[in-house]
Amino acid sequence: MKGVRFWGTRGSLPVALTALDVRNKLLATLRAARGRSLAAEPDLEAILVGLPFAVAGTYGGHSSCVQLDTGGPEYFVCDMGSGLRPFGQAAMSRRNGAAQTFHIFLSHLHWDHIMGLPFFVPAFIPGNRVVIYGSHVELEAALRRQQDKPSFPVDFSIFGAKMEFVHLEPGRTREIAGVAVTSMLQRHGGDSYGYRFESQGKVVVYSTDSEHPLAQAEHAERFVRFFRGADLVIFDAMYSLADAISVKADWGHSSNIVGVELCQMAEARHLCLFHHEPVFDDAAIDAVLAETRRLEEITRGATPLHVSAAFDGMEIAL
Repeated sequence: MKGVRFWGTRGSLPVALTALDVRNKLLATLRAARGRSLAAEPDLEAILVGLPFAVAGTYGGHSSCVQLDTGGPEYFVCDMGSGLRPFGQAAMSRRNGAAQTFHIFLSHLHWDHIMGLPFFVPAFIPGNRVVIYGSHVELEAALRRQQDKPSFPVDFSIFGAKMEFVHLEPGRTREIAGVAVTSMLQRHGGDSYGYRFESQGKVVVYSTDSEHPLAQAEHAERFVRFFRGADLVIFDAMYSLADAISVKADWGHSSNIVGVELCQMAEARHLCLFHHEPVFDDAAIDAVLAETRRLEEITRGATPLHVSAAFDGMEIAL
């Protein structure tokens, strides 16, 4: 396992920067440039380097889609949110006329995690192979229904690639193209499943759309075992802890605080906050990241836990 690339990191639905958002970023950049030289390109680059990410960049707006780089020729992808469309475009640009194989692992069947499939260009290409894995028995039916009229103008038969569906039994490890893959049931409306990927001595855990009642010791212990020793845990941190245990209890999502606690107990190396609340702008996500890093610092044990927040286009090397 070489690393991961994020193509979509939002939860619930895609969002986009508004004209006001862009204007506020430009104003913040101009304020930072006051009194500084703008004569040469290096001067401009220096200003941008000094800006916070929330001003100089954006966390993006696509819903969940994460690519795993296994080092092999076949693609591994978690979830088919709207981020699947740009991923597919990137894969097509590297095709060079050769057939491609895509292994796609679905956490669950809610629309924000499957909406990218009708716009996934490689699925239209004869000779390609798209294998969709999941632990829901309704897997194929849900994806076909998404394209039934009147919801979509073309049905599932439009795809030219070979489309396959594979049911994964939770808790049972299966080797797929040289990667050991294990799914685990999570607490979410309609159920969701986390995935543990192991290859070449590296471990990546993808755990989104899951609620964690940590007062239930058996629940916490189950996830600690699943996260144990992971090089990277991609974790649903959609809510604040206060929201997760009060007004949004039983909504099926977790918080940055719980992510830190579980990863520390599991001795994971890197926690990546994911499935961002669509209401949060870039500054709000930046604030959550800073808060999470501070929490990790003051609760740190013998081994530090690296904390990051996913953004569309982000790459993490393992």
